[in-house]
Amino acid sequence: MTRAIDLLRQGRREELWQMCCGFIDLSLEQFMVIQKRLLLEQIGLLKGCELGRKVMRGAMPETMEEFREQVPLTTYGDYLPELRQKREDVLPAKVARWVRTSGKGGEYDVKWVPMSEDFARESERFGGAIVLLSTCDGRGDTSKVKEHFKLLLSMGPPEYISGALVDLTQQAIGCDFLPSHGEGMAFQERMKAGFAEGLYRGIDMVGSLPSVLLAVGEQFKQRSGKRDIRPLLAHPQAFIRLTKGLVKSKLAHRPMLPKDLWPLKGLAGSGTDCSIFRKKVEELWGRPFLEMYSGTEGGFYAIQTWDYEGMTFVPYLNFFEFIPESEWFKWRLDRSYQPRTVLLDEVKAGENYEVIITNLHGGIMTRYRPGDMVRIISLRNENLNIDTPQMVFERRADDLIDIPGFGRLTEKVIWQAIENTGIRYVNWVARKEMMRDKPALRLYVELKDDYIVSEKTAAAAVYDEFIKLDRIYHYNMYTAWGDPENVLGLKPVQVTFIPQGAFSSYMAQRQAEGADLGHLKPPHINPSDEVLALLGTVKKVKVEAVSEAGAERIVVG
Repeated sequence: MTRAIDLLRQGRREELWQMCCGFIDLSLEQFMVIQKRLLLEQIGLLKGCELGRKVMRGAMPETMEEFREQVPLTTYGDYLPELRQKREDVLPAKVARWVRTSGKGGEYDVKWVPMSEDFARESERFGGAIVLLSTCDGRGDTSKVKEHFKLLLSMGPPEYISGALVDLTQQAIGCDFLPSHGEGMAFQERMKAGFAEGLYRGIDMVGSLPSVLLAVGEQFKQRSGKRDIRPLLAHPQAFIRLTKGLVKSKLAHRPMLPKDLWPLKGLAGSGTDCSIFRKKVEELWGRPFLEMYSGTEGGFYAIQTWDYEGMTFVPYLNFFEFIPESEWFKWRLDRSYQPRTVLLDEVKAGENYEVIITNLHGGIMTRYRPGDMVRIISLRNENLNIDTPQMVFERRADDLIDIPGFGRLTEKVIWQAIENTGIRYVNWVARKEMMRDKPALRLYVELKDDYIVSEKTAAAAVYDEFIKLDRIYHYNMYTAWGDPENVLGLKPVQVTFIPQGAFSSYMAQRQAEGADLGHLKPPHINPSDEVLALLGTVKKVKVEAVSEAGAERIVVG
């Protein structure tokens, strides 16, 4: 079987683009034909294995319609204890590797998910798509990609999905990892070694979480002009690169940034913070950030193209169904309710949907709920003539803070409100608590060292930003009863500052426990009492209303 790396080595670049990125040129009808064909093959594999028959609850569907009618929706608990025990004898196909993510406290500590050999092989060419789409200037452009493309190793180890996907990308394009001997290193140590090696070897592409890229870029600004150049004298190319970077920054009258050192060809990653930090990351690294949508249970789901707008779904790794948000709300009120699903050719622009996946090519996750909510922003990309629905990641399906009279607040909206205030912070968490016997949003925020602001001032500023953002996101800030302050009798936002160093201490503990990169930080939405205790808060706090006197604007020094 011809692989992407073979086509690259042979100079067959048109075929390379078609193999890796041809899915963006499918019509919606062609997309659905592929989905149906691969699902029918998968149904046969599920019928022939013990765990497949178990999760299908004895159903023996023959068609796509029967599959959707007869097979129940599943969560990870439906695959226990088999996946926890890594039982390969009950699976539909031979396993290439097991990947893991954090589990559910009190039920299972780790989620283990098998990746079949055929699934891994199909995923490899999508790894090539990440490199091609993040570096191209238009359809069919492969000019910036070559073997030994230098990729900064800034994801998790191979047993985590981020590390597994990086491995598959390396296999597809023949990338060289930086650092070249980073196996077994802790994340921070690996990043430090990677940048040090990149000073003399160069860096072509970085793939990571936007928040990580932002933090690294900010560290560059803080350390500008304070570097010890003596270790660089052993590598003249590193000394030259650093000197050129310093000159660029001086001419621009600002601290040195990563983009002064490395003219990146590609920058890519995923995470709920993509839309929040995209512009800042681009300013620091000098390259547009290409967002992809992926997950432990299903690998690659969707990716942006060279306009860096909505993401296009990938048809050949998972069969997609979608629960309309109205159906999701019915289920949320009554967990015994079985929400109806629609297919990609039935979604509507402007609507939110919970994603349901069925692994193809011998995977096991069947009508599985990863817990993600996406928004369909258009039924096609008119500018690039992509004929399938375009999506953005909206939120985790369980990260909604619903406050009657105020709105249904998502992680994205809360994060954007905090960012827009100009408050300089390290991190935050939020949950619904009672204020004067009424529900309100409570934010726990760690400020940066040199920033001073009162809790009441911060709360008032965040509240004002919520009002502005409602005009963009329409998350029901203003109800039929009028202004939320009139409905609730107060401004339903409270801010509590937590001790400096709280988040770094939390992350250090999680890292010591073996958590992967994507799960080092506490959940932004609805943290448990135990999480808050680890962050240095108290479990029960008297909450006061925000007064009008605290509504002055914040001026960032």
